[in-house]
Amino acid sequence: MARTVHAARLASLLGDFGRDPAYAGLADGVRALVDEGRVPTGTRLPSERDLVAALGVSRTTVARAYAALRDSGYLVSRQGSGSVAQLPPGRGHRGDHLLSPGVDPDGPEGTGTGDVVDLTCAAPAPPPEVHEAYRRGVEALPAHLGGTGYYPSGMAVLRQAVAEGYARRGLPTDPGQVVVVAGAQAGVALTARSLLGPGDRVVVESPTYPNAIATLARAGGRVLGSDVLDDGSDTDGLATTLRQVLPRVAYLIPDFHNPTGVLRDDAARERVAATLRRTGTTAIVDESMVALPLEGQAMPLPFAAHAPDTISVGSISKPYWGGLRVGWLRLPESRLAGVLAERLALDLGAPVLEQLVSADLLAAGDGLLGARREGLRAARDAALAAIATHLPDWTLTPPGGGLCLWCRLPAPLSTALTVRAREHGVLLAPGPAFAPEGGLDRYVRLPFTQTPAVMTDAVERLATAWAETLADPAPGAGVGRAPSPVLVA
Repeated sequence: MARTVHAARLASLLGDFGRDPAYAGLADGVRALVDEGRVPTGTRLPSERDLVAALGVSRTTVARAYAALRDSGYLVSRQGSGSVAQLPPGRGHRGDHLLSPGVDPDGPEGTGTGDVVDLTCAAPAPPPEVHEAYRRGVEALPAHLGGTGYYPSGMAVLRQAVAEGYARRGLPTDPGQVVVVAGAQAGVALTARSLLGPGDRVVVESPTYPNAIATLARAGGRVLGSDVLDDGSDTDGLATTLRQVLPRVAYLIPDFHNPTGVLRDDAARERVAATLRRTGTTAIVDESMVALPLEGQAMPLPFAAHAPDTISVGSISKPYWGGLRVGWLRLPESRLAGVLAERLALDLGAPVLEQLVSADLLAAGDGLLGARREGLRAARDAALAAIATHLPDWTLTPPGGGLCLWCRLPAPLSTALTVRAREHGVLLAPGPAFAPEGGLDRYVRLPFTQTPAVMTDAVERLATAWAETLADPAPGAGVGRAPSPVLVA
């Protein structure tokens, strides 16, 4: 089913647009909405007559604005479809979201060597407690060396720890509902394979986690985006997209959304869950960031408490260390058989030692995460202070948790900035990497996973790179050249 944006909704998204002349201000406003992904490509815009009534402008104003949008490549007229939003060639189109084979994240341009600040990965270095957990895991390992070492559903001790974690969050869970996987990414891939067939529609938030976009698409899904507002309070856009598209699957990140940092409250979760029930859509909910509230705030109930058919995906990577490569699925009983059948076609389980280490870390609970949260809060605050000082024309909503700042640039130059920043020793993922359908070149994600001093230094370097980008958006070194592939996590 084709997506449409109704006149009243478009008027609300446009807000106050320039009126001198009005047609140019209206065209500029619509261009910005398409660039930012708030009006996704392929969306049918209102008829001229409907938009005239919603905006209180003349028919000539709307007609001239639509003509300007067609001339600039942002609008195309299709027989039977009306006026449909699109991106002109080269404007914020996304590429492959996955790491290119042969790119070494610990090589000369990665985090391992040189004076380079890598802000492509929202993943902190491991705390000392991980080393201690490995020591205890090695001590416990001999007791498990008498068997085959294959645990397709996961070791009992880890499944129990995960189930107890859900129960503490207000969602009773049987260990039998838990399947251990090799990280959240593997969990999403496994679930997508069990749910999706070629061409099945999948709704994701826009922006969203790049690797999930690639995973869902490669499982056969047709990935469609729905705008995420800064405070997460507006669920109308997501509900409208779900009703119009009727997707088989929705991939959602309600807990400190990656990259915006939005935390959806219980009321918003319930509204989304109600729409999912009406559309018959299964939610894959990524909870990778749920353990990282940075203000001591109480967390909402897990999304599955509102939508019992939800498949919840968790991971040890974001709160502890990505090198563990351990995650899990919490499944409704009706989905267990299908997911396990797909699991056995992929692998026979996660490594035993890493499962023991993960169970040890989870058993320590919130006490172990206190120092981690304190360090992330200090890094976040340092980055915010540096942005206010050195990049005051960048805007963002400070997140209450998670690992990311989502910054809006004054101009759609995120991709160009990425090239310039690399010249100053800062690795970035451009905004379009987070766009399910293109756009978002006005945004950049800054993970605050380095120390406060490094975050301050990185922002100062970015300020220099940004000034150079504004002065010359297409430097000779970057003309016609996309940034080299980087690991985005």
